[in-house]
Amino acid sequence: MAERMLKFVSTPQAMPEKRPPAERRRDFEEIYARYAREKAAEQAGRCSQCGVPFCQIHCPLHNNIPDWLKLTAEGRLEEAYELSAATNTFPEICGRICPQDRLCEGNCVIEKGFQAVTIGSVEKFITDTAWDQGWVQPIRPRRERPESVGIVGAGPAGLAAAEQLRRKGYQVTVYDRYDRVGGLLIYGIPNFKLEKEVVQRREQLLRQSKVGFVLNCEVGRDVPLGELRARHDAILIANGVYKARDIAAPGVALPGIVPALDYLTASNRHGLGDAVEAFESGELDAKGKHVVVLGGGDTAMDCVRTAVRQGAKSVKCLYRRDRANMPGSQREVKHAEEEGVEFVWLSAPQAFLGKTKVSHVRSVRIHLGMPDATGRQTPQEIPNSHKNIEADLVLKALGFDPEDLPSLMAAPDLAVTGWRTIKIDWRSMMTSLDGVFAAGDIVRGASLVVWAIRDGRDAAERIHGWLTAKAAEAACLAAD
Repeated sequence: MAERMLKFVSTPQAMPEKRPPAERRRDFEEIYARYAREKAAEQAGRCSQCGVPFCQIHCPLHNNIPDWLKLTAEGRLEEAYELSAATNTFPEICGRICPQDRLCEGNCVIEKGFQAVTIGSVEKFITDTAWDQGWVQPIRPRRERPESVGIVGAGPAGLAAAEQLRRKGYQVTVYDRYDRVGGLLIYGIPNFKLEKEVVQRREQLLRQSKVGFVLNCEVGRDVPLGELRARHDAILIANGVYKARDIAAPGVALPGIVPALDYLTASNRHGLGDAVEAFESGELDAKGKHVVVLGGGDTAMDCVRTAVRQGAKSVKCLYRRDRANMPGSQREVKHAEEEGVEFVWLSAPQAFLGKTKVSHVRSVRIHLGMPDATGRQTPQEIPNSHKNIEADLVLKALGFDPEDLPSLMAAPDLAVTGWRTIKIDWRSMMTSLDGVFAAGDIVRGASLVVWAIRDGRDAAERIHGWLTAKAAEAACLAAD
């Protein structure tokens, strides 16, 4: 190990080759190339193999990162993949879209003096190699179980649960309101971060593993939750949160002011070859427009970088806090700046101006005051600091809230919290309805894909435990 590891003192950090900004602005292809095999081994060898791996601790999935880095450095890639896949259902997706600068890499113990190990890029390399070599195979359970599980939502939480339950032999059917599998992985995240083929090959693998999908099916509208409960032995609700938060400001209803997800969905559908009327008409196309994005999270970063690629005349991001306090990935901010996005820090929208459609955003400068109960400094408007920013298209990337699920699912007895997320018993992950479980954003609120995967895997274990106990109880009663 001494020869192959601990190279951080002599080998500098090297990310995979990144395409130049001028080239990236012209297409939606991923911006990083893949490591060459030798380079991946070299960068994996920078790991210090520390006794307390903070990278693993700060990963929501608690991936065995030091172990598969060591295997990669030794050229044992198939073993590295098996170890990576043991804790992560979609390592090639997490390697691409996880904010590693806030999670594993941001907590690497060599970060301060020598720059972190490039964990995400190595993870992506390992799994892409596994697909190329045919090491990723459909699931073949050791035995088939008679119980069936219905999963509401084909996003990361639902798919992670489906995969884990199928491994245990359950008959799994996933229901989703969209016409494609993947949820936000398909319609919310742009191709330059996650190419759709990466998600679609996972879908095909699940289909080959005999996971069933019922698409264009909205629970409540097309089928009541009660009917699904009668159809399956257990139900998992994992349909995420999609209701866009709004802003209370004069002129917010003007044409040209749209929710971020509507814009990203139109762009992704167009890229997939769908006919999107709002895109074709120019309503949701940024080409030739002055674009202003409101918000500082990862969705806002997706919007500004998409607008650049669509040929916007200018792209500005307004955020009411400073760079150090923004919730989005700093790596994404850097990419956006390289591509020509202008960030207007400490600035908030106060009104939207225009006659027949939006023409300007009236912004006000912000001062960060005393910390609130959460420890974050409170934004305060600076008097007489108004400025009008030209805008033909304004995208509201202000976060997401849950919809009214008890009403939408025709399930009035489904308990929710004060935030309208589904209320669960955190030990069993069961809702107020017997045999109905919930996981992902619909429980924890809008969060990261990696947390949704973790929740989906945990929910699968809880469902398995509940169904196993139920089967054992039935067997005992039959024996009596």
